[in-house]
Amino acid sequence: SVPACCSARYNLALLAFFGFFLLYALRVNLSVALVDMVEPNTSLVKNTTSNVCPEHSSTITVPRNTTGEKYSWDADTQGWILGSFFYGYIITQIPGGYLASKIGGKLLLGFGIFGTSVFTLLTPLAANLGVGYLIAVRALEGLGEGVTFPAMHSMWSSWAPPLERSKLLSISYAGAQLGTVVSLPLSGLICYYMNWVYVFYIFGALGVLWFFFWMWLVSDTPETHRSISHAEREYILSSLKDQLSTQKSVPWRPMLESLPLWAIVVAHFSYNWTFYTLLTLLPTYMKEILRFDAQENGFLSALPYFGCWLCIILSGQIADYLREKQNLSTVCVRKCFTLIGMIGPAVFLVAAGFIGCNYALAVAFVTISTTLGGFCTSGYSINHLDIAPSYAGILLGITNSFATIPGMVGPVIAKNLTHQNTVGEWQTVFYIAASINLFGAIFFALFASGEVQNWAVSGYHLHRN
Repeated sequence: SVPACCSARYNLALLAFFGFFLLYALRVNLSVALVDMVEPNTSLVKNTTSNVCPEHSSTITVPRNTTGEKYSWDADTQGWILGSFFYGYIITQIPGGYLASKIGGKLLLGFGIFGTSVFTLLTPLAANLGVGYLIAVRALEGLGEGVTFPAMHSMWSSWAPPLERSKLLSISYAGAQLGTVVSLPLSGLICYYMNWVYVFYIFGALGVLWFFFWMWLVSDTPETHRSISHAEREYILSSLKDQLSTQKSVPWRPMLESLPLWAIVVAHFSYNWTFYTLLTLLPTYMKEILRFDAQENGFLSALPYFGCWLCIILSGQIADYLREKQNLSTVCVRKCFTLIGMIGPAVFLVAAGFIGCNYALAVAFVTISTTLGGFCTSGYSINHLDIAPSYAGILLGITNSFATIPGMVGPVIAKNLTHQNTVGEWQTVFYIAASINLFGAIFFALFASGEVQNWAVSGYHLHRN
């Protein structure tokens, strides 16, 4: 094989890593900033929290910056603001996958992140104009981000040699976790020392900067890359030659009738239920139940995603090692990694609801829960490329559309279940997430496949007629 260091495919993985890093930073910064944007007395929470856990003595005596505007949005309005992103996000999933297969993933991914960055820069203005404008801007950000994962999957279908798939994809998508890790505490610090508006200005500007590098350094396929070595180009193309389809039309019907695809859909939906519930509500849980202030909160909310990031990178290496060196079948690796990555989190999430005010354990359990979820990236998450490399972008668009629904309804349901903010209410939230996870894991283990499906290769139409 061709050395990995400085190769065009690893450069692509690295730039994609930074792209997804920014994408998630732009997505989660609102969860932190929102705590600062809302007037403290607007939630019912204040009078009901006190009896759960004792207040932490605050060690930080830096005068907090309070120059940012404050808005009187109640808990339900906040739920809508946090959920609005996904209303845009769900719309562009399947069109994104389809467009990527037609015009290539480079432009789509580039402009997706560029658009998201521009709308992020406009967020403070929108908040000032009113809650409707803020919801609209967040939905537009969602539209921009919706095309990114399908576009990336589509690019990897022509860039990733089959036995390097887990490695390359886990590097590029791990950026999302690290973006969460860095932007949660960083947004907290920016809110604390500066003003919440800068959360949006700083991350938005970085996204615009990344866009120029991406457009300049990346190409859609190995054939069109300016500086790829001849050896690497040959290596990638020869490894993919029997896997790709040349037919121009998309085999929609057999695709949608394919059980292995539905196995990914169910797993993706279930995993995201837990992931999004935690992503949007962990800062709230920390603040209302465990009584951390925003600064502690930022670092501790980030810890689980740091674990997940490490786990994604390592499990990607392990998965390809098992397939290449230990000759484990692809489907066996995908199923095992998915089971670990979904049952593990379910167990620790439920446990997290039962340890009362033991902060250390609560943080440890939530961290282990999210960390183990990282195994899923080398499980169901890249299985689209195993079963239909030519249509991987479209398949991801389909599964991610379903998997976006939890982002829309999960936080709203959780907010509705936790009106009094009691530990019991939060246990219910954790229970629901865990049982959905369990179901998804079992369904995937029963029906997933690791082989390229008949409908996804060139000769398919010939055999049928």
